[in-house]
Amino acid sequence: MLPFQRISIIGLGLIGSSVARAVRAHMPTVRLTGHDGDADVRERARKLDLCDDVTDTAGAAVTDAELVILCVPVGAMGEVAAEIAEDLPPGAIVSDVGSCKASVAAALGAALPNAIVIPAHPVAGTERSGPEAGFATLFHKRFCIVTPPQGADETAVIRVEEFWRALGADVERMDAEHHDLVLAITSHLPHLIAYTIVGTASDLEQVTQSEVIKYSAGGFRDFTRIAASDPTMWRDVFLSNKDAVLEMLQRFSEDLTALQRAIRWGDGDALFDLFTRTRTIRRSIIEQGQDDASPDFGRTHE
Repeated sequence: MLPFQRISIIGLGLIGSSVARAVRAHMPTVRLTGHDGDADVRERARKLDLCDDVTDTAGAAVTDAELVILCVPVGAMGEVAAEIAEDLPPGAIVSDVGSCKASVAAALGAALPNAIVIPAHPVAGTERSGPEAGFATLFHKRFCIVTPPQGADETAVIRVEEFWRALGADVERMDAEHHDLVLAITSHLPHLIAYTIVGTASDLEQVTQSEVIKYSAGGFRDFTRIAASDPTMWRDVFLSNKDAVLEMLQRFSEDLTALQRAIRWGDGDALFDLFTRTRTIRRSIIEQGQDDASPDFGRTHE
């Protein structure tokens, strides 16, 4: 028994198009309707046959939906929710894919006070964007965190959880504020660090006569991959989850100062202990199936 028969996807970039492809693969009888605020993206989505119908307005996309998934930047959630408010059928469930949950829940609650809102966050993605970037297996064996508001309808929560399980995700339930704190350290802070390192390297290009880019090693290349992520999405993430990000950034700054002190004073034992602990974290991630142990992240060296 499928949890939903009619699904609408608002936002047809990497995540939205991946949801569409995954629904096609795992629930081929479900009727899919899509919309994107960019006319060019809508046309590309039609050519890719991502949905049964791609509408020109957000409201038209949701008129008969059982589940509406908002796949737009977190800063645009409230505005997009307001666009669909008048056309949303009674009993329809509204969810999302944003990586900030408390601010999104507040925005959706304000725009859709009478709707059933069950926020969610599939912890998956790549540095690419656009409808062509999506793929059906993006969520396979990746966590999807569902953050129902207090007093949420349990049946609706279970239906959203079953939807993500059907797409191959491992589903967890979490409080929105706790989610934001966890993601601040596991996702948001690493992106902030990557943007900073790559930005610093860019500033040094004139000094090093382009040698930073020319001789970039694997570690720097991995930072550039993260720093190539969608600018609009990550701008909104940092502004929407600023309290948790600033808290984690303060802790990171204190740890960085301690590391700086160890290097200055030649404290090799402190460095070795830290590097040993971090190596264990990497092994734990591999053991839990969140990455693989391929040397050099699976790069080929032909």
